[in-house]
Amino acid sequence: MDYQLETKEAFSLAAIGFSLQSDLSDMDAVIAEKTAFYKKLTQDGTLDALKQSATDDLEWSVNEVYQNKAWNYRAISTSKSLEIATRMVEFPAGDYITVSGISEDADGLFDQLTYKAFGEILPYVTDYAYVGGPNATWRKDNGDGTYSGQFIVPVVKQ
Repeated sequence: MDYQLETKEAFSLAAIGFSLQSDLSDMDAVIAEKTAFYKKLTQDGTLDALKQSATDDLEWSVNEVYQNKAWNYRAISTSKSLEIATRMVEFPAGDYITVSGISEDADGLFDQLTYKAFGEILPYVTDYAYVGGPNATWRKDNGDGTYSGQFIVPVVKQ
C-alpha cells in the first residue's frame, strides 16, 4: 500500500460546488456528474475567475457531506473571502492519510487518487480510521503533459 500519514495544520479552501444527485455507489454516474460540472465551470469562465485569486498553483477537488448531502467542489487556496465561492471548506488540524500520483489525465487524476484511497488503502489501514469531514485531491500541472496530485483524508488513531 502506497500512502503516507501526515500531520497538517488547519486550512480552508474557497470552493464552488454542487450537490451530487447520483447514488454514490454508482461511480460512473458520479464521475459523469462531476465531469459535466467541471466542463460548465471551464466553459463559462468561472473556474478561471476562481483560480485568479489562488495563492498557489494547486487546483483542488473536494468531497464533503454538507447539510446531509454529498457535495463536490472545485477549490483553491486563498487568503481572502471571494464572492464567487459557494463556500469556504474547512479542514481540521490533525492526522491525514495522503496518497500521491501522476497522470496525463488532469481530471481523471482526482478520481484515480480518491478511489485508490477509499478502495485500496483505507479498508486495510487498521491503526487509523476516517470518521468523516471533507476529503480532497489537489493537482498541479507539471508542464510536460503530466499532472501531479495528492489525495488527503482526515483520520483518527484507533
